[in-house]
Amino acid sequence: MVGQDFDVIIIGGGLAGLTSAIHLSKHNIKVLLVEKTNYPSHKVCGEYISKEVLPYLKQLGFNPFDLGAKHIDEFELTTHNNKRIRAKLPLGGFGLSRFEMDFQLYKLAKANGVTILQDTVTNVNFKTDGFQVKTKTDKNVKAKIVIGSYGKRSNLDVQLQRAFIQKKSPYLAVKVHAKGNFPENKVALHNFKGGYCGVSKVENDHINLCYITNFDAFKVYKNIDAFQEEIVFKNKALRKVFEDSKITFKNPLTISQISFETKSPVENHILMCGDSAGMIHPLCGNGMAMAIKSAQLVSELIIDYLQGKIETRQKLEQLYTRTWKRNFSFRLSVGHTIAYLFRKDWLAPKLLTVLRWFPFLVPLIIKMTHGKPMKAE
Repeated sequence: MVGQDFDVIIIGGGLAGLTSAIHLSKHNIKVLLVEKTNYPSHKVCGEYISKEVLPYLKQLGFNPFDLGAKHIDEFELTTHNNKRIRAKLPLGGFGLSRFEMDFQLYKLAKANGVTILQDTVTNVNFKTDGFQVKTKTDKNVKAKIVIGSYGKRSNLDVQLQRAFIQKKSPYLAVKVHAKGNFPENKVALHNFKGGYCGVSKVENDHINLCYITNFDAFKVYKNIDAFQEEIVFKNKALRKVFEDSKITFKNPLTISQISFETKSPVENHILMCGDSAGMIHPLCGNGMAMAIKSAQLVSELIIDYLQGKIETRQKLEQLYTRTWKRNFSFRLSVGHTIAYLFRKDWLAPKLLTVLRWFPFLVPLIIKMTHGKPMKAE
């Protein structure tokens, strides 16, 4: 592989990286995907996906319901002081674990001719209208285009001197799977002081429990169990889910330094997609769909560029930046606002009271953080 040339190198094999690899390979584009971890593996993620992505996934040859994904059409929200509201989801969603979804997309990418390398990218240099990419195992590969889809944060962000990486992020996330009774057609969002937890069913009748909290609130306690007992379980609905379920993970998965700061979709000519380009608050439950949508956007533009329909790299980067912002800027700003309001413990119950008075507002708010069904080619 040393010295081998590709049309596109994708750094990171999550949802955005895998779907863009499959999309590009279907157009006879030579793709290398570099992912540091083995497939399959669990990731800290809410594992609820809006059905807006289904037309596109099926076009790529991927049907989540063949893998046991759960249809979800009901939403429940509780506040830290146990006020509750329920609503129907305007478009609906599905529950499927990243363990299963990423693994099956990985197999589909390989079947479509994508070269997949388990390694870590350590350096990306752009010169003479192309890229040279170096990995931890001293592999050097070249490409015309590089997509950055390596997730929330990486050492590459430090190398690129991205603005958001300079700021310390206060957020920590924890995830487990459990076996127990929970409606398979419902996604719940349970708030507690300093954070919130998403709950939904995935394949194999497992319940995904994933919560995010402020690290300053968490570090007061000795460990996860103490924090859950003293803070998380003050939400009675959340306590009941945990008490009525048996955790299937040996240890919880955790990640820290989660940043919701504004990011640029293009850095040093690298086209960023998924969480590398921007992350919506998990409170909105639409990060996975956004990652898949951004993969479609970047792939379509790259195809046009490689086919000569977009004449210059500068024009490609301008079009991608404009398209990305048109599709996601409003969603992200709404997500920031919703998360800010619900962080105010005194305000959240009042907001819920308003939503009870005017229940038609709930689907409208959900629509503002979600997109329309994606068009297949």
